[in-house]
Amino acid sequence: MEIKEYINILIKRVWLIIILPLIAALISAYVSFYVMEPVYEANTTLYIINKTSSGDISLAYNDLLVGQQLVKDYKEIVISRRITGEVIEELGLNDLTPSKLAKKISVSAKNDTRLIEIKVQDKNPQLAADIANKLAEVFKREVVDLMKVENVSVVDEAQLPEEPIKPKPLMNIAVAFLVALMAAVGIAFVIEYFDDTIKTSEDVEKYLGTTVLGIIPEFSVK
Repeated sequence: MEIKEYINILIKRVWLIIILPLIAALISAYVSFYVMEPVYEANTTLYIINKTSSGDISLAYNDLLVGQQLVKDYKEIVISRRITGEVIEELGLNDLTPSKLAKKISVSAKNDTRLIEIKVQDKNPQLAADIANKLAEVFKREVVDLMKVENVSVVDEAQLPEEPIKPKPLMNIAVAFLVALMAAVGIAFVIEYFDDTIKTSEDVEKYLGTTVLGIIPEFSVK
């Protein structure tokens, strides 16, 4: 099949290629603006200090490695039932369980450093900030009991988020439009592939293998 034939197929089904992406974009816009609830994210940053037995801060290479290993351990402790359960109790979040709260939390290390960033997502921006700060507070307190050393410092406290992180209407609309456009093009070629009706003299020669001797033109009777 030549490029000209591909173009002709797209032109023949241009109504489908235009309408389907527009419908998808409109549906996506409606869902993004009127159905999906906004979700806010608050974050706090902690610094893991590796201390020697004498209490001095050590900056030796081995201590940096130990500090980075502590970061990995602490990432798991933050979302443990011990920490999340305490946060729920202190904030009075009776509608949440430790497992549900853990799903709202993401913990990551910043670029192989000893900095831990705790992010909390919630539909209530104030609650997201409160949970993030309470997590840092409870974690810092419980680590002393767990690790027998006070080596966590709060670098940045969570602030009240001003803008939601999702949904992102423009991105959703663009993605829906592009996906529907590709789907429409694919459907157009599928319809053409299964369409075995003869419409032109070229179709007669192509499918029947006979030569067209003449064409009866269309005319209207007045």
